[in-house]
Amino acid sequence: MNDNDMYELYGSMVFNDNVMRKHLPHGVYKSLKETIELGQPLDVQIAEPVANAMKDWATAKGATHFTHWFQPLSEVTAEKHEAFIAPTADGGIILEFSGRELTKGEPDASAFPSGGLRATFEARGYTAWDCTSPAFIKDNTLYIPTIFCSYTGEALDKKTPLLRSMQAINKQALRILKYFGDTSTKKVTPSVGAEQEYFLVDRALYEKRLDLLMCGRTLIGAKSPKGQILNDHYYGRLRIRVSAFMKELDEELWKLGIPSKIKHNEAAPAQHEIVAVFTTANIACDHNNLMMEVMKKVAKKHDLACLFHEKPFRGVNGSGKHNNWSLTTDTGKNLLAPGTMPHDNMQFILIVCAIIKAIDEYADLLRCSVSSAANDERLGTHEAPPNIMSVFLGEELTEILLAIEEERAAKAIGNGSGTLKLGITSLPALPKDMTDRNRTSPFAFTGNKFEFRMCGSSASIAHPLLVLNAIVAEQFRIIADKLDKLPDNISSEEKTQEINNVINEIIKNHKRVIFNGNNYSEEWYETAKRLGLENPGNSLDSFDAMICPDVIEMFGRHGIMNKSECYSQREVIYDTYIKTLQIEADTLQIIINRQILPSILEYISELSAAAINLAALDIDNSLQKNLIKTIQTQAAKLKELMVQLEENAAKIETVDKLQERARKYRHIIIPLFENIRDICDSLETIMPEKKWVLPTYADLMFRL
Repeated sequence: MNDNDMYELYGSMVFNDNVMRKHLPHGVYKSLKETIELGQPLDVQIAEPVANAMKDWATAKGATHFTHWFQPLSEVTAEKHEAFIAPTADGGIILEFSGRELTKGEPDASAFPSGGLRATFEARGYTAWDCTSPAFIKDNTLYIPTIFCSYTGEALDKKTPLLRSMQAINKQALRILKYFGDTSTKKVTPSVGAEQEYFLVDRALYEKRLDLLMCGRTLIGAKSPKGQILNDHYYGRLRIRVSAFMKELDEELWKLGIPSKIKHNEAAPAQHEIVAVFTTANIACDHNNLMMEVMKKVAKKHDLACLFHEKPFRGVNGSGKHNNWSLTTDTGKNLLAPGTMPHDNMQFILIVCAIIKAIDEYADLLRCSVSSAANDERLGTHEAPPNIMSVFLGEELTEILLAIEEERAAKAIGNGSGTLKLGITSLPALPKDMTDRNRTSPFAFTGNKFEFRMCGSSASIAHPLLVLNAIVAEQFRIIADKLDKLPDNISSEEKTQEINNVINEIIKNHKRVIFNGNNYSEEWYETAKRLGLENPGNSLDSFDAMICPDVIEMFGRHGIMNKSECYSQREVIYDTYIKTLQIEADTLQIIINRQILPSILEYISELSAAAINLAALDIDNSLQKNLIKTIQTQAAKLKELMVQLEENAAKIETVDKLQERARKYRHIIIPLFENIRDICDSLETIMPEKKWVLPTYADLMFRL
């Protein structure tokens, strides 16, 4: 592919700014741009000409249908396709797409999760055009990004609260900027770049494992002789099939205007990562959802299966989704980019302090935003951040904050030159970043952004982002409210001192969450406990954060979610947790009862026949007899555990209260899963390969 091909390919299936400028009347284009860029109310009068332009552009590219594309309260997207055609009296057709069809849809809302907001028989729901995220063409259909709400106006999706949170942080950030003499900025937008981890396995092997098909992860599986211990897969040479997949994936993503930038092998065998360039939070969310869908589709074309589960294989790293988050202005400034002299950059320091305070005060809510049954398999181990919320700032920035608190000059950190001296004369000096990277930190400052590393690879980034936007907006509001009380005639020196007092107070009260060391160390766990930082053992300890009175009040104050919507979100989180474990329990019963136990019994019969034949020939058969005894003992234990699993799962389903049912799954069913797995994995290591009916870890991770 040459340069011209790439220019023509990128965004070719997107109704982007270039297309709008070309196809829309100037006044319509200008009005729409003001809505997109400055958050001005959408002029309904422009809907008709925009719809006509979209239709003409889409049909010229082969589109026959349109759909309102939305994100219900699950980890998948939804769409209902409608044809552009309308019959005419003479038996022909015309192509129609009205402004009303563009701006509003009415999908059946009864089957989507609502967390109690809607009764099953109340089916009416609405989709509304999100003009801030561009429409695109996929599979001969024009996709229109939308929000999804109930008949009564409550959010039934992940995007509506995200957009509201973006409005909230914009409003409060502008208040902060005002105190630093910024009168040119009209809009502040959260910008996000998501790093997506995933596994690729051979599709034929994938389809032989019901657990991968139904659950996205292996419920049983003995450790492979080789895993990631040699660290030879990370950044290693791409396998031929993987490289071909990635090449086509890039092309498909580029068509859709998704700026796929980086691709490489990750730490675990068969694990990989793809990274997109920063864009606005809502578009980044749309891009990530679309990216995962395209990845699965392209993988299938290459006879591969793409796995997004947080922990598809026990014993090697699972997959996360690192959300790199910053705040940018419409004038092109990154508010998290320090100046040339960070200790003189008071605006930057104040914003960083507001974020530190937000993480400390709303740690449980932020943790809840990434909690799930799947992410429980990964968080807290030596492959992902622990459940203790902390902030990594790096030595230099930490020293600056401590110096402010202690009212002293900051000490010099490093060589003082701002460069890395490599000691090789043929290589140039490299500019030195303000911070190192801390791969163990949940929330790390990386020079001009924060990296939220706790998000699960299969989950939408919408919920973590809306929470992060909301809690930072709340801190901006509190700070701005304090500064609003200052007299109008205050001098610039006095104003600077008042801002410094705010910074000082935050550092003193919230520096406990700053930690630059190894988050996996026992020392940190002990220190965090002493500081009063929570370390929940599992997701269930975080779910109720959504309905804490102060959280409901905070969301309501900023117009992000009302009380009913908060309870709805909490109910959906519990329900999803339960159903995930339900599916795993049912799948495990099928695998054990229909595949593993019959295979074991067949092998025991063969061993018994061999033992009888050897005895008839007066040959020692103790080896066969001992093996029979070992396998039979394990099989009997396995059968007993399966009975317990079936009985307990049936009892738990009679429990009405979601929270109680979820806890029983956590404390009764999950330990049974582990016991069953231990026995199966032990049997796998002694059963003949031809008798073990499931593809092994070695097969799945190394045979590509």
